[in-house]
Amino acid sequence: MNEQIIQIAERLVGLRDALEITPEEMAKACNIGTEEYLRLETGNVDISVSLLHQIASTYGVELTALMFGDEPKMNSYFITRNGKGAVVERTKAYKYRSLAGGFSKRKADPFMVTVSPKPDGAPVYLNSHAGQEYNFVISGRLLLQMNGKDLVLEAGDSIYFNSELPHGMKALDGKDVCFLAVII
Repeated sequence: MNEQIIQIAERLVGLRDALEITPEEMAKACNIGTEEYLRLETGNVDISVSLLHQIASTYGVELTALMFGDEPKMNSYFITRNGKGAVVERTKAYKYRSLAGGFSKRKADPFMVTVSPKPDGAPVYLNSHAGQEYNFVISGRLLLQMNGKDLVLEAGDSIYFNSELPHGMKALDGKDVCFLAVII
């Protein structure tokens, strides 16, 4: 599995240990079964950003601390230069670049997301998380499956939605799609 996924799993174990909570308590907070949660801690399975966001919100930690291992330090402003920002590739298909990782106590988490195409017929992985989400397509075409609907977004299109609804993304036309995602 990807080294970054393993490091995230290690940070989850560390968070749980620091808070002195059981795997059962963490699983309950994530709305998943204990066995499924424990698989996340192994580093052998993908961990969705939405699930990490839910854990961060529930336990009052920074999402970027779980994803990248860095504690934000800025509280006035934080600049992310073009092409910079901490990156995590959850899978070969999804790459997240944090755009505000150094800003402490954020009310939203902005990411530049690149989704690579999957083979035809590959399923779209659906997830859901508390809050809301805003996506603005920069380049490419994106299939957003949400709550049983297929929505196609092209460069310049945007969507704001209730992220508690099951949703997932897929790059279209055999090309990468790049979009700004803001998780609120």
